[in-house]
Amino acid sequence: MDESVSHGKLGIIVMDNCKELGKRIEEHILAMRGESKGNESYILPINQVRFSNGEGKVSLANSVRGKDIFIVSDVGNYSCTYRMFGQDTMIGPDEHFQDIKRVLSAIGGKANRITVVMPLLYASRQHRRKGRESLDCAMALKELENLGVDAIITFDVHDPNIHNAIPNCSFENILPTYSILKSFMNTEGPETREKLTVISPDTGAMDRAIFYASVLGVDVGMFYKRRDHTRIVNGKNPIVEHKYIGGSLKDYNVLIVDDMIAFGESVVDIISKIQRYKVKHTYVATTFAFFTEGVAKFDKLYKEGKLTKLYSTNLSYIPEEIKSRPWFVEVDLSKFIAKVINTLSHDESISPLLDATARFKRLLKAQEKEKEKAAQKDTE
Repeated sequence: MDESVSHGKLGIIVMDNCKELGKRIEEHILAMRGESKGNESYILPINQVRFSNGEGKVSLANSVRGKDIFIVSDVGNYSCTYRMFGQDTMIGPDEHFQDIKRVLSAIGGKANRITVVMPLLYASRQHRRKGRESLDCAMALKELENLGVDAIITFDVHDPNIHNAIPNCSFENILPTYSILKSFMNTEGPETREKLTVISPDTGAMDRAIFYASVLGVDVGMFYKRRDHTRIVNGKNPIVEHKYIGGSLKDYNVLIVDDMIAFGESVVDIISKIQRYKVKHTYVATTFAFFTEGVAKFDKLYKEGKLTKLYSTNLSYIPEEIKSRPWFVEVDLSKFIAKVINTLSHDESISPLLDATARFKRLLKAQEKEKEKAAQKDTE
């Protein structure tokens, strides 16, 4: 490990909620630096303690003085549990976020720089007020800033304008579009693009759909989501109807894109409705797949031939039993995160990593060449 540089030595603190992702990130960083895993590791061991009454604390095993610390945490991991009053209790986002603050408290201002890598931004869906209600995301970001965090790295924030809450703190909102599309195109093949329409499930995701369609050079459509604003069910107004706005979908492949799937009601309803247009294949691409109501509905759609594949990242926890589903494709972002951390730890700009336009062009060009080679072999 290079000690001659002026910046702090790299140290990665991986919370218990993302050990697998953290391990992959370190492996990629070691490969980038031409190093092998020896006795010393970039990952700094910590001890996350839970007392029997539910209170917790965090202790650091090693010194962090003068280091550039990257704290990696998946606040959406619902598989973590602890014993409270003799019962197994699931750790929710609030407690995961509290553990990040405990780490910052344990660091105690001794680090050179602190960057929080929170792929799923805590409370990001509560980013603005609609009447007398809490403003959780902005409050959380202010807490991190006040506790000495220099930079926050997150992915596909519900509303990037939340950065205005901490104008003096670096905030990087990264879109995993390239990684998702690369996985989609490599898995499905270039022929899928020939008759493809990208669809937004609502007006909020339209910019995302337009970007996907522009990159792929295909058409775009949208489903208008009509809600019943006189009722609130599970914290939101229930959907009454989805209406499609766009061109013909007959014999087309359809790619539905969104930032997250929670209940999945919108996506499931759209996939069911879209069959009336006699589409060829239906794909879904999302950054976060929570499946808060399980995946029985998606299993049913797959068995009925209505869902072909669902692509989602490993930026937040997904159980192994879901990963093994024939319709699910996991997009691994660990190498990309490793590149971001490795670049920042050398005081270099990550702007080239965030601009995926050139990489998209190279990817499409490579696929076109493969297609031409295949065509030539067929004629020989």
